[in-house]
Amino acid sequence: MELLKEIANISGKSGLYRILKPTRTGVIVESIDAQKARQVVGANARVSVLKDISVYMADHQDNSLPLGDLFLSIREKNPEGITINPKTASDYELFDFLGTVAPDFDTERVYPSDVKKMINWYNILSQYLPEVFEITDETQEAKA
Repeated sequence: MELLKEIANISGKSGLYRILKPTRTGVIVESIDAQKARQVVGANARVSVLKDISVYMADHQDNSLPLGDLFLSIREKNPEGITINPKTASDYELFDFLGTVAPDFDTERVYPSDVKKMINWYNILSQYLPEVFEITDETQEAKA
């Protein structure tokens, strides 16, 4: 899941982007889709790197599950892909799905819109960047 430090979500833009390199005024990003369009994102844009995102867990106030670990859990429990459609799913269906991959998530601090984003991100990565889910020796050592 080391590749997640190169993948970002940009507020106000749909999809995911690979961070290529910094410029004086921001960063150059490439869309993760069939078009692979490149653009410069200004320094004042809100860029969230997926490696830094985590899901709140209910056990403790400071406890959270990194997004990479959540994606691996989704991949493990749904190897054929996610069958739920985030656009048409009810809040109950979204939380039920998240409960199957992260049973102790905090229902008070995780919103349905967050679950929709996570499902969309997972689907984009599965389709256009499946190497993100390859388990490396470092990942296995960290879990041991």
